Amino acid sequence: MKLYYLPGACPLATQIVLEWIGKPYESQAVTRTEIKEPPFLALNPVGSVPVLIDGDLTLTQSAAILEYLAEKNPDAKLLGDTPKERAEMRRWLGFCNSDLHRTFSLVFGPAAFTDNADFQAELAGKAAARVVFLFGIVDKHLAGTKWLSGSRSIADPYLYTIIRWAKAKGLDISGLSNLLAFHDRMSADPGVQTALKAQGLA
Repeated sequence: MKLYYLPGACPLATQIVLEWIGKPYESQAVTRTEIKEPPFLALNPVGSVPVLIDGDLTLTQSAAILEYLAEKNPDAKLLGDTPKERAEMRRWLGFCNSDLHRTFSLVFGPAAFTDNADFQAELAGKAAARVVFLFGIVDKHLAGTKWLSGSRSIADPYLYTIIRWAKAKGLDISGLSNLLAFHDRMSADPGVQTALKAQGLA
């Protein structure tokens, strides 16, 4: 298997899961210029990461890649054992992908939506406030539990990656103690540490 990634971007979640699975894989960093060039666009016409190559399968989209890896490696137990646990995992995976990540894209790149500098600042500011609100929902959910869906799952690295973005952008999440405790637990995980080092983030 081979993972294409931008350091610190959402493929970090995939790389953490690959480390948790514990099977051999390759990883290749790409630049923001390279993902818009023909060789990469042949892999993903959208021009975004992650891209996972596994034999004759070329797979894009974080949620699909994470579920594929978990289903292919059931011994890692990253999906949940019961229909309820799997539904909870998918709920929080969807929350990270469709709510948190989507909203954070407005913090990172408001210029994709308007050329007006004042509108860009307003859009980024409102998106940042929305991200903090969404983190507050997660913070309440994490009270008394270590993992999003009750046991370790593919949703956890996705949340961890987005928390790292919040810290990098200086969002005020200082009052979200459960969220920050989750971040610290994940940061101490050996697989997470290996993935961070592989991407030059530690």
